[in-house]
Amino acid sequence: MLEVLGRLARHRSGLAGGVLVLVFVLVGLLAPWLAPHDPLRGDLARTREDPSQEHWLGTDELGRDVLSRIIWGARLTLRVGLIAVAIGLLVGVPLGLVSGYVGGTFDLLAQRLVDVLLAFPGVLLAIMIVAIMGTGLENVMIAVGVVSIPTYARLVRGQVLALRSLPFVEAARALGQSQLLILLLHVLPNTLSPIIVQSTLQFATSILWAAGLSFLGLGAQAPAPEWGAMVATGKTYLRSAPHLVIFPGIVISVTVMALSLFGDALRDALDPRERLSEGGP
Repeated sequence: MLEVLGRLARHRSGLAGGVLVLVFVLVGLLAPWLAPHDPLRGDLARTREDPSQEHWLGTDELGRDVLSRIIWGARLTLRVGLIAVAIGLLVGVPLGLVSGYVGGTFDLLAQRLVDVLLAFPGVLLAIMIVAIMGTGLENVMIAVGVVSIPTYARLVRGQVLALRSLPFVEAARALGQSQLLILLLHVLPNTLSPIIVQSTLQFATSILWAAGLSFLGLGAQAPAPEWGAMVATGKTYLRSAPHLVIFPGIVISVTVMALSLFGDALRDALDPRERLSEGGP
């Protein structure tokens, strides 16, 4: 663990990304205390004001404080990412584990199901799911989570196929351990590194897709302070009040970039080849 943290600390871009991710999480958790104004309370006498000392990022078309809405939007975005990744983990990981370890007919059927999901572009599949279930942020979370299932299933299955014939798994079988215990105690722990890295990157993808679906009007509905919805509303006033698009757009970009940098650094830090290149055991 200390070796992983050491390699992560030497990865400058990844460290910067990790700091930004930590800031994003803290802002989301502490939104009620950090937001200077009520994100839903407007003042029609102060609509579309430029950034000022009272409203650091200006006000929107209803006179609501943009900074407060961005801060509260971090909480919504954090929830979207967590739930979407959780759905992918809870369904995709067990599917990949059993499919790769058991093989046979189950593996064949499971992989054909995964192929069907992968046949659709991710965003198109998410739009289709939301169209069936109805608009709303909760349905967007489910849709993005379902789209991530094939990625986890394929990733874990590939890891299990490489592990199931290794000596330590064969030894567990020879000792008479049940198949379930072998999967949970020996196979699953050795797949955690790529799962952790994929979850970090999937978190970034989930945020981006959720913002895109909200921009299309399929996600968060007014007056929810969601970043994609803020950009969608602000584009109407792009000439007269560009700050309504610029600031939430910058926040989305920086958050996704930070998660991507942190995910890349985490992948390098957890890669056993990095340890070998440093002369470790």
